[in-house]
Amino acid sequence: MIRRSQPLSERLEARGISRRSFLKFCTTTASLLALSPALAPRIAEALESPRRPSVIWLSFQECTGCSESILRAGAPSIESLIFEAISLDYHETLQAAAGHQAEAAREQAMAENAGGYILVVDGSVPLGNAGFSTVAGQSNLDTLKAAAAGAAAIICMGTCSAFGGIPYANPNPTGAVPVSEIITDKPIVNVPGCPPIPAVMTSVIAHYITFGTLPELDHLGRPKVFYGQNIHDRCYRRPFYERGQFAETFDDEGAKAGWCLYKLGCKGPTTYNACAVLKWNDGTSFPIEAGHGCLGCSEPNFWDGGSFYKPLSQGTEIGGETLIAAGVAGIAGGVAAGVANRAKQKTLRAPKPEAKKEDKA
Repeated sequence: MIRRSQPLSERLEARGISRRSFLKFCTTTASLLALSPALAPRIAEALESPRRPSVIWLSFQECTGCSESILRAGAPSIESLIFEAISLDYHETLQAAAGHQAEAAREQAMAENAGGYILVVDGSVPLGNAGFSTVAGQSNLDTLKAAAAGAAAIICMGTCSAFGGIPYANPNPTGAVPVSEIITDKPIVNVPGCPPIPAVMTSVIAHYITFGTLPELDHLGRPKVFYGQNIHDRCYRRPFYERGQFAETFDDEGAKAGWCLYKLGCKGPTTYNACAVLKWNDGTSFPIEAGHGCLGCSEPNFWDGGSFYKPLSQGTEIGGETLIAAGVAGIAGGVAAGVANRAKQKTLRAPKPEAKKEDKA
């Protein structure tokens, strides 16, 4: 039987997870966060702390996809290690408690850990009408404000809480907004994606547990280590792009040969995420590898950014404005360069005419 007061090492052993596997997990976490492997012992020490940090997970206007994602981490189960290292005091989908008991547990955790708990939010917050989304008779807005007041930091899991997501898309009937438009006095890290990659989610939590700070963030509040490069730059189809080899339909010979999906609407060049490196299903694949172009789901306003099946240069919009001309020119230039390179290769492969022999006197 596993007791909450047991040391982490004993709890893991009871679950069949060896000390070696745990340390390997800590080393992998350090690697994912672009930290030195020498910091793995520090991560292990933080996760083995006798007092596990309290985590309160709130779900607002969402589809439960973020919770489903974090439950599908690799083996040994990353999320089981993390959840053994934290005290997950409230999560509507995972908790055993219900009704008044569940809300009492949340309020107790907030009171006992005031100023020190981690608040995780997935889902956008409706402002148009409090009745659009309520839990225990309390609006999402009031619940968020109350929970954020005593939080040490806020982690926005998924594009809905980070940028508004699909509920925020036109015509936005609920008046949905991201967390950052409501809470402005707390450290916030955005972990977008629809849903985010499991390893990214757990690594951000592990970073805060270990160092007490959020990882380095980009201008959109995303961890640079995971969102510092676009998908296009690390995509295995990039060589086909450079050679000007593009699939024209989803079932033509180019598509079957794995050619670039840019012409079919792939948003990889303007989407920043680690999908092409970490992938999904324990590193098995990601949407582009499965044959579908990137939708750009980790970017703001991705749902209103134009057709998912038209090239970026054909009127794609970001934030209600046409894609920056320079960016379009750069992408178009890449396509043109690829086409020119392809034509050059054809020329080089073409048989050369035989030289005329000189008449001998």
